[in-house]
Amino acid sequence: MFDDVAQRYDITNTVLSFGQDRSWRRATRAALDLRPGERVLDLAAGTGVSTVELGRSGAWVVATDFSTGMLQAGAFRQVPMVAGDAMRLPFADAVFDAATISFGLRNVSDFEAGLREIARVTKPGGRLVVCEFATPVSAPLRVLYLEYLMRALPRVARTVSSNPDAYVYLAESIRAWPTQPELAERIRAAGWRSVQWRNLTGGIVALHRAVR
Repeated sequence: MFDDVAQRYDITNTVLSFGQDRSWRRATRAALDLRPGERVLDLAAGTGVSTVELGRSGAWVVATDFSTGMLQAGAFRQVPMVAGDAMRLPFADAVFDAATISFGLRNVSDFEAGLREIARVTKPGGRLVVCEFATPVSAPLRVLYLEYLMRALPRVARTVSSNPDAYVYLAESIRAWPTQPELAERIRAAGWRSVQWRNLTGGIVALHRAVR
């Protein structure tokens, strides 16, 4: 599915998020508090647009994704790319100073196993930031958001995406995703500590930060 949407993935995300995707990427970079020379895993990196943003910090960042089509679509970007399964990462233990996964944790078939695997490849004291769709904090916004997800989003996707059916899956997976407190507890259970979160865009997106 992700191979099929790869060519127009970035522009589709920008359109569907009304341009908010750029600010979410900047917020993720800031939350990671990266330093020049650190080694960083950008998991579910897609075409590498998030990797480029993280690299502005001066850190060395590797884009990793299960979809080779996504990586091929972003091959023109000057960032290292490695194909890999989030539940069986092709990296040694404790090699990264920080790790992040943006809008990809929902797509890991066993995301708790994925969180444990990220912990395996992250150094003790290393940081994790999960940027993911979440539950809006106000009831009116939740109603409007769900209406957009289930009705408007698939219609918009038909005009800009190479595979509109994929965005039906997107809407359904967001609706079924754990709330912010629930996800924080799952992250703790996977071996991370000092878990906290911050809502963006009224809770449409949340940043979960943790320490290995």
